[in-house]
Amino acid sequence: MNGQRDRTGTATAEGIGMTSERARLRMVERLRQQGIRHEAVLAAIGRVPRHRFVDPALASRAYDDTALPIGFGQTISQPWVVARSIELALGNRSALDVGLEIGTGCGYQAAVLAQLCREVYSIERIFALAARARQTLSACGIGNVKVRVADGREAGSSVLRFDAVVVAAAAVDMPPNLPPLLADHGRLVIPLGPAGEQRLVCVERTGEQFVHSDHEPVLFVPLRSGQE
Repeated sequence: MNGQRDRTGTATAEGIGMTSERARLRMVERLRQQGIRHEAVLAAIGRVPRHRFVDPALASRAYDDTALPIGFGQTISQPWVVARSIELALGNRSALDVGLEIGTGCGYQAAVLAQLCREVYSIERIFALAARARQTLSACGIGNVKVRVADGREAGSSVLRFDAVVVAAAAVDMPPNLPPLLADHGRLVIPLGPAGEQRLVCVERTGEQFVHSDHEPVLFVPLRSGQE
């Protein structure tokens, strides 16, 4: 949630019937033109009805290349940001076993991850958003996402290690609890930096080594502590 690419200009949707499969395919083709290369990610984006995750009054804009409000001061992330974050999380893999998302929001990114993972755990700090996301995911027939109300800055697990961790809010510095959640060869994608200077950062774990790489500039709201 809350993510958009730090650049000017957005693509404008064409025609009518924006809730149709044809609209999703146009969005996928636009993402390909914008540099998304992972075919499994593009296919996953094409299977998820983004209009189901926004307010009905905004459904006609659901396939525009822009973030949209979902209430509580949050947004559904720009499609390019969702695609790029998941592309980085996958690397050269086409499917994952277990994924973790920090910042469920409306549930759209979790729904895309669910097309690529056997199981997805998603954490949301705002109770009402988590409840709504569960309802939408269920209505879309997506049953392999577990949404939990919790503080992502305190997320931890003594049992599970994740093949991918995708964070949908920005931290100034890397939260120390997140890299240890990765399985061997797992990847963490998170926007890092102060407002106006954020970039997508990917961390890949190999044994006890964590290799960081910086990627595109983005705009996200802060990763906050606590629950609401």
